[in-house]
Order: sequence, then C-alpha cells, then structure tokens
Amino acid sequence: MRYVYPVKLEQDKNGLYVATVRDVPEALIDAETVGEALLEMGEALGVALAGYSKEGRDLPRPSVAKRHEFLVPVAPLVAAKLALRSAMREKAITNVALAQLLNVSEGVVRRLIDPDHASRLDGIVAALVAIGHGLIIEDQKMQCGA
Repeated sequence: MRYVYPVKLEQDKNGLYVATVRDVPEALIDAETVGEALLEMGEALGVALAGYSKEGRDLPRPSVAKRHEFLVPVAPLVAAKLALRSAMREKAITNVALAQLLNVSEGVVRRLIDPDHASRLDGIVAALVAIGHGLIIEDQKMQCGA
C-alpha cells in the first residue's frame, strides 16, 4: 500500500490553514502557512495511522485526490513500520514468531513495529522480506490534485 493521502486545505477566519484527510479523520491540524500545514499533516497522519495499527484496526486505503487536494506522505520510517505491522497481521504472524524467523529477541520485533522507536530501516526491510513482503521507496514532488 502507498502511504500517501489526499489532504484538503482551507483557510479559517483567523487566516490559519486547516488541513483534513477524509480517509483519516483523526488527522487534523492547523498552521500559519501551506508548507507548514502539509509538513505537520505528514506527522499527524503517522500518529493517527499508528493508533489504528496499535488498536488492531485496518489501515484506511488512500482515496484518489480530488481537485485542489494535496497528496501528503506519511514519514518513511513510520510507513515502513505500518507496512510491517500490516503484513504481520495479514499473515497472522506474532512478534514471537517473527523474532524466531529473524533469530532475534521478541523485544527487537516490538521496537521494529513501534512507530515511536527510531529503528533502522534495514531491520524493518529484513523483517518484511522474512515474511514474504518488500518495501518500495520512491521520491516525487508533492502535488495538488488538478
């Protein structure tokens, strides 16, 4: 899944930019500039989606951007951790089972899937590969829907 969501920006009566995501209503921020709003929304999306994941809820698939919406990615490390959690859930693999596959302690796996822990990306990639998944990284300009 691509962790890039369409974001709607509106300016409120005080001149602040309010950013919302219809796919993830829990992600809501306001900021003084468009750039700040989009940057903060990437973080807010990560926090909201991590909450979904920790609660065992399915992550919402990003919808297609509508006119005048911006596409905002979740921070790469958080997206990788969400991908690992989702793959583990899909394949019904426990932390203990993944730890055995990787020949590490269960605590290492807990840190790999913890969005608040600064894991190394190569560890997450190795865990994904061990359960038959992969990770694709791409760069692109941030865009507003046409």
